[in-house]
Amino acid sequence: MKPDSQGWLSGVRRVASPNHDGRPPHTHIDLLVIHNISLPPNEYGGDAIKRFFTNTLDHSEHPYYEQLKGVRVSSHFLIRRDGQILQFVPCNKRAWHAGVSIWRGRSRCNDFSIGIELEGSDFEPYTERQYHALVRMVRRLRRMYPIVDIVGHSDIAPGRKTDPGPFFNWDCFSERQK
Repeated sequence: MKPDSQGWLSGVRRVASPNHDGRPPHTHIDLLVIHNISLPPNEYGGDAIKRFFTNTLDHSEHPYYEQLKGVRVSSHFLIRRDGQILQFVPCNKRAWHAGVSIWRGRSRCNDFSIGIELEGSDFEPYTERQYHALVRMVRRLRRMYPIVDIVGHSDIAPGRKTDPGPFFNWDCFSERQK
C-alpha cells in the first residue's frame, strides 16, 4: 500500500465517492476514527455499503433504507469481513464520516481525521482478517501522516454513536500495533 499524491492507496480497491470536500488549509491529519457499518443492519456482504457511500442505494430494496434517503456520507476506507479494503475518498480530502464530533477540544473531526469503517455491528466480534487488514493499514497511514490518536466513533461523538462497539478488541488491536 503506497499513496499517490492525492492520497489514494495502491493495492486497495478504489470506489470513488462524491461525498467529500477539501480539508481546511494547513490541516494536519492526526486522528484515525474507527467505525462499523452493515447494510441492512447486522447483515454482511453485498454492495449496499458501496452504493450508500456513492449515493446509488435503491431505497426501495429494504425497509431500513428508507431512513437513509438524502443522507450523504462516506468514509476513507471500508474493511470487509474477509479483509478486503475499499477506498472511497483520498486521504488528502475530507470524508464525511464523523458528523458532529469533538476530540481533545477540537470540533469537526472530519477536518483532521481519516475514517475507517469495519463491516460489522455492535453485536458480534470482528474477523481475524479485518484486524489483520486494519493493523496493516494503520501502520501504513502512520508512516504517511502524523497520527497521534486512534479512536472509535463513540469517543468523538459520545451519546450519539456507539461504534465500533463492545466487540471491538482494543487490547488486541493495540498489541498488534507494536
